[in-house]
Amino acid sequence: MAFRTALIEETAAFGEIIRTADLTTEVPSCPGWTLKQLFKHVGRGNRWCAQIVADHMKEPLDPRDVRDGKPPEDLDGAIDWLNAGAQALIDAVEHVGSDAKVWTFIGQKPAGWWIRRRLHEQTVHRADAVLALGLPFVLDPELAADGVTETLERVALMAPAADPPLERGRSLHLHAAESELGPTGEWLVVNDEDGLGWSHQHAKGDAAVRGPASGLLLAVNRRQTVEEAGLEVIGDAAVWQRWVDHSAF
Repeated sequence: MAFRTALIEETAAFGEIIRTADLTTEVPSCPGWTLKQLFKHVGRGNRWCAQIVADHMKEPLDPRDVRDGKPPEDLDGAIDWLNAGAQALIDAVEHVGSDAKVWTFIGQKPAGWWIRRRLHEQTVHRADAVLALGLPFVLDPELAADGVTETLERVALMAPAADPPLERGRSLHLHAAESELGPTGEWLVVNDEDGLGWSHQHAKGDAAVRGPASGLLLAVNRRQTVEEAGLEVIGDAAVWQRWVDHSAF
């Protein structure tokens, strides 16, 4: 997947939603935020990552220290600022090299890691915006499926062993409805002797959640309930509910 192109496209799409929206609109999936706050969060987030990469940082960057971290007051200038931030991240990665190790919130990672992370951050926040406005969320199934994968990767690394989103010995199967995705549209999450992990595997879980890849992305990121996302839960629904209740970071 061309993550760099997708980041530019998703950022632009988000900006166009903001361009025509009432920025005082509350964002239910981000409690306490308006669209204006969501916009600033996304725009500053890309510049935050770009600075971490460009400066080859090994420690976290205080968001207050982000260069040019505030958007211009005029809307056109603010949209340009948003799009330039995504491009700045791509430019920074190209400058230092995709494999150069930099700080991330899950340890030192290749700089290119940030592009995929910000892409999926952007798709979910675009969903926040369109859902707040009562609009349909449309996303390419391949991109949505990779977003599910990226979410599971982070949860598996960040979940506390003492209170995991999946109890020891239990399993959860996610299955995208789009058959063209093949193995990349299925995920088996387990908590076994090796701890919490996942694989692209077609196997029965204690609970299964099935439906469109975009719906799965919204559900695993707690943006919509399974009902709202057009998904079906099969098996022990408590397994899925525990995942939802314990996978937020």
